[in-house]
Formats: sequence, C-alpha cells, structure tokens
Amino acid sequence: MKKVEAILRHFKLEDVKNALSGKGVHGMTVTEVRGFGRQKGHTETYRGAEYEVDFVPKIKIEVVVGDRDVSAVVDTILQTARTGQVGDGKIFVHDLSNVVRIRTGETAEAAV
Repeated sequence: MKKVEAILRHFKLEDVKNALSGKGVHGMTVTEVRGFGRQKGHTETYRGAEYEVDFVPKIKIEVVVGDRDVSAVVDTILQTARTGQVGDGKIFVHDLSNVVRIRTGETAEAAV
C-alpha cells in the first residue's frame, strides 16, 4: 500500500477530488496548509502598506491506495492540478507497512 500526498492550489481541489472519485478512490483527507518552495511567497498591499507573505496557502490531499493504483492516482493528480505556473505543488508517495480500520479491526488493503 502507498500513501499519496499532494500539495496543490486551493482552486484545484474540487477538480482533483472529482477526478480521483472517477478513478475509484473512495476516501481522502484534505488539510489547509501553508508553505513555500521556489515560489518564495509574494507581496500584497493592505491599506496602502506593502508587505511580504512568506507562506502561501495551499491544500494537502492524502490518499491511501494499493500498489497497483499508485501510478493512476499520481497521473490523475498531475493532469488535473497542473496549471503550468510556478507553485502548482508537489506529490509525495510513501510506503505504508499497515493500515487498521478502528471500527472493525480489518487490516491492510481491506481497511482502505
């Protein structure tokens, strides 16, 4: 099993969620996060004063899938979240040793 984490732009969340649902992904965790990479934040103006915003607001999606579904999930996120601009985000894929469903005690892929 793998955990796929994707950091992406806020306005791409619904598109990615719908695309993953269409690929058979049944659950995900979504978190509002802030950070920066090459984008390095940006400058904004408030009441005539200019200030630097170091941490850019993003969305993090976490999905757990079987090994055979990883490439399809990553490709779906890539195609759906890409704008071609700096700041589109990143995708991380982690190995999972086990998953346990608390309610039933099911383990491994049966728990997903």
